[in-house]
Amino acid sequence: MDPFSAEGELINIHNAFHQGQYQEVIDLETSALSPENQLPARTLKLRARVALGQTDQVLSDVNSEEDTPDLSAVKALAQQTTGDADSALKLAQDLAENYPDNGTVQVLCGTVLQAQGQSEDALALLAKHQGNLEAVALIVQIHLQQNRADLALKEVQAAKRWAQDSLLVNIAESWVGMRIGGEKYQSAFYVYEELASAPSTSAPLSIVGQAVAELHLGRLPEAEAALSTALETYPDEVELIANTIVLNVLGGKPTEDLESRLQQLQPSHALLTDIQEKSEFFDTAAAKYSPRVSS
Repeated sequence: MDPFSAEGELINIHNAFHQGQYQEVIDLETSALSPENQLPARTLKLRARVALGQTDQVLSDVNSEEDTPDLSAVKALAQQTTGDADSALKLAQDLAENYPDNGTVQVLCGTVLQAQGQSEDALALLAKHQGNLEAVALIVQIHLQQNRADLALKEVQAAKRWAQDSLLVNIAESWVGMRIGGEKYQSAFYVYEELASAPSTSAPLSIVGQAVAELHLGRLPEAEAALSTALETYPDEVELIANTIVLNVLGGKPTEDLESRLQQLQPSHALLTDIQEKSEFFDTAAAKYSPRVSS
C-alpha cells in the first residue's frame, strides 16, 4: 500500500507538509507508526525544520544519525539552504549516482540540482520515479521555471490518471493554471481558497496562493484583505511580505518598510535579488546617457 494514499499511515503528515503547515508536521506524534514508515516520517519532520529555517539543528541531527540515503539527502538540502552550495552539490551528485531509485534522493537531490542550475540532471533523476507524486510536483516546477507550461501541463495530466484526488496533484495543477491564465486563474483560486479558509488546512502558503490568484483576477482589495490579515498572524513569513510588496506596487503604495523587513529576514529572497538586478540594469542603461542642458 502506498503510505501516502488515503488509506496510508502517512497521509496526515504528508498533507500537512504540502499545505505548508510545517510546525504541525514537527509536532505530529509519529511514534505509533509502523517501522517501515518511521524513516519517511522523520524525513518529513526534518524537511519541515529546513523550511522553517532550522537548518543548523537539522544538520546536527543528520550528522549524528545513521548514514542512510534519505538522511543524507536531507543533509544535502540543508547544506543548500545554508549556502554551502559546493558541499550540497557534491553530496547530491553522489547520492543521485548511487541511489537513483530512492524517492527521497530523487526529490531532495533533484531540488539541489535544480537550485544550482542543473535542470537536465535534475529531470533525469526525477524521471526514474515510480509513482512518486513529490517527484511529479518537482518536475512540474522545473518545467514552469523553464517557461515550458506545455510540458508542465502534460506532466499534471499524466499524474491525474493515477492520482486524481491527491492534494499535491491539485496544487500542481493550480501552479500550471496560474501560468496558463484565463479561466484557469479562477480554478486555481478555488483550490487555494478551500485550503486557506479551513483552520485545519490553512497556512501562509495557501493564503499566498489565494492572494496571487486574486491579483491575477484583478481583485486587488480582496488580495489586500487576505494578505493583511495573514501578516498579522504570521508577521515574519517572507512569502507573505514579498507578495504584499508586489500588491503595494500594483496599488501605488509605498514598499520601503516591507522591503527592509524582507531584507532583514531573508536577504537572498528572489524578489530582492530581482529588484537589485533590475536596479543595476537601469543604472547601466542610464550611465550611457549624459544630461544635456540647453542655454
